[in-house]
Amino acid sequence: MSGSLFDRVGGYAAVSRLVIDFYDRVLESERLAPYFATVDMRRLVEHQAKFISAVMGGPRSYTDQELHEIHAHLRIDDEAFDALAAIFAETVTDYVDDLADASAIIRIVQDRKAHVVSQVP
Repeated sequence: MSGSLFDRVGGYAAVSRLVIDFYDRVLESERLAPYFATVDMRRLVEHQAKFISAVMGGPRSYTDQELHEIHAHLRIDDEAFDALAAIFAETVTDYVDDLADASAIIRIVQDRKAHVVSQVP
């Protein structure tokens, strides 16, 4: 396998389709939908597609510090992150044929958990 994960899955267009499907699934979740009640989903999908592309080896967009700052006010807990990550994993495995690539993408997102989950005292 050559090239970045980003290239192997089909570039920005493929990542965008994956992210759109992912958020369609998230919005069907009673547990997760409230986090997005007032969110401009079109804008969010665009930002998320850029982020996922970047962590897969595509064009750079967000640092881990920016990721933390973006999510800090949302008070996302471990349970919500894990539910979101499970939906993401399902979506990725539906879109990415190569199991090793799918696992790598899922792991990349899991590795960002500390930057997304609020550390509530």
